[in-house]
Order: sequence, then C-alpha cells, then structure tokens
Amino acid sequence: MFLNTKTFHHKKEGGFGMSRILIATVYANEPVTVSATKLGVDRIILLIDKNPDKTMEESLNIIKKSVGPIVETKKTELYDIVKIVDEAIKIIDDLNENDEIYVNITAGRKTKALGLLYASYLRSKKIKKIVYVTEETKDMITLPKLSFNLKPAQKKILEYIHKHGLSSITKAADETEIPRSMFYSNLDELRDMGLVEGKDEVKLTEAGMIARL
Repeated sequence: MFLNTKTFHHKKEGGFGMSRILIATVYANEPVTVSATKLGVDRIILLIDKNPDKTMEESLNIIKKSVGPIVETKKTELYDIVKIVDEAIKIIDDLNENDEIYVNITAGRKTKALGLLYASYLRSKKIKKIVYVTEETKDMITLPKLSFNLKPAQKKILEYIHKHGLSSITKAADETEIPRSMFYSNLDELRDMGLVEGKDEVKLTEAGMIARL
C-alpha cells in the first residue's frame, strides 16, 4: 500500500507553529501507516530494535516508501523496560513544546510497546493521544492517558532510594527533610503501589525505577 505523502502534511503557521508527530513501535507496517494517515502527521519517529530482523527491515522500507522523508528511526533496547522508558522519554522531551504528540503502541515486542506506553504516562501532559490499531479491521482505538500521580514527597523518596538505597528511615527522613511520620506513610503507599520492596533494606522495583524518570 503506497500513500500520497501530501496526506501527511499538516499546515504550520508562520513556520513556527505546531507539528503533528507520531511516535510508534513497529514490526508490521500497517499500524504505522494507518495511524499516520488518520492523524495526518508531519513527522514519524519509529522505535526499532538495535538489530532489526528481516520482517522489521521490510516493514521500515514499506513505511519509508509510503510516507517519504518524514520517517526517522530510534534504536532502543529490546527487553530492558526501564531503559526503553528512559529512551522514549528523551525522545518526547526533545520535541518542541508546541508540537502535538501522538503515540501508537500497536506493533513490536510487548516490552517495547509497554515502555513507550509508560513513557507516555510519565509525560502525559505532552501527549495528545495514545492509540492502538486493531489487526482485523484496522480501526484506531484511543487509549486512556493515565499518570502515576505521585506526590512530591513520594517522588523525592524514590529519587533518594535510587541514589542512596534505604537502610535507615531516620537518616533518609532527615536528609530529604520529610517529617518522619510522613516519610513512613508515603513509603507504605509506595510499597502498596509496587514501586518499592524490602523491609530491612528498601529498594526500587522496576516499576519504581520507571516512576522516578
């Protein structure tokens, strides 16, 4: 399926206006071309494997032939979901604050799709829409934009544990300037959310490492 590249051009005002950007995981080509067509994007950023296999390479070639020079690729990890989230966040943060950012998590490995999804949650204010393209009918489903909704104290605790570990709550409470009773209650909430684990020596779970990004 070859598409007219004019379909993807979104008008900018004065050369400094808004661009529509699609960030997507990829394996088969159709989820990308379908969502790009329906959204009318100016730019497509595809998260690809560091060593793409033949199917992915063929899909990339089809997409590039379909939409032209607006496609670029970013190589990311395959299974290290924390690194995938971090890499996706950097892509989002590097974009212009006026851009409309759309995310497609349909194709590719589950770890990569989930990594992009979690990055979208962590930068939910910057994301216009998260979509999934159905395999059978090629309908584009809009997914909810969620967020971790962490309190400032909880973010501070996660960052502290990431940098120093946590073997003494008294010391950690003093160094973070969080009252001890508040530190205990927030730590319990973080444990209930599955972001930290351990009693004698508390550490971040993978979810906790993601949440602090």
